[in-house]
Amino acid sequence: MDVVSLLGISVGLAMDAFAVSVSSGATYRKATFGDALKTGAFFGIFQAVMPMIGWLAGTAFTQFITNVDHWIALILLGYLGGKMLFEALKKKRDKTDSPKTESTALPGYLGFRSLLTLAVATSIDALATGLLLPSAVGAGTLSLMLVSVGTIGLITLLISVGGVYIGKKFGELFSSKAEIFGGIVLILIGVKIFAEHMFF
Repeated sequence: MDVVSLLGISVGLAMDAFAVSVSSGATYRKATFGDALKTGAFFGIFQAVMPMIGWLAGTAFTQFITNVDHWIALILLGYLGGKMLFEALKKKRDKTDSPKTESTALPGYLGFRSLLTLAVATSIDALATGLLLPSAVGAGTLSLMLVSVGTIGLITLLISVGGVYIGKKFGELFSSKAEIFGGIVLILIGVKIFAEHMFF
């Protein structure tokens, strides 16, 4: 197995999840280690499962998904980012109307539905990777494929946990803009995925 190629693919696939994790940490600055681990687990599991599905399903299914995955990512991330922007701007307006109201992070942390949506949106384009892994890293058998996708999932988990803490620190330093930043990042990731598939 080509370990260097596998690590490179793993890190590359984890970058969108990392950016979303930073955004989440910046927005929800009271995020605990459990929250960060939950985020990493969601992203890691989906980044591992999607290539496995692509490999098992074969060329026809993967080709169909690659025709629509960028639209799905754009819609899901655009919706969540827009929702986050709306809530941030509403909160800012409420603070202006009531100066005594303290503005901290948004209440709570990302729920199951939001994390599921983000995990799908940032990992759906990894389906096609399942077809590439055997030739790229020599994962031609089921056991090697499981090791490969397990590595992808683990690296995504670790990078995402780190991303939440990086974002949390960013949010503490720039608290007044962090929530708006988070929404914009989600929208830009959706646009990036869409543009990569449409034009590159």
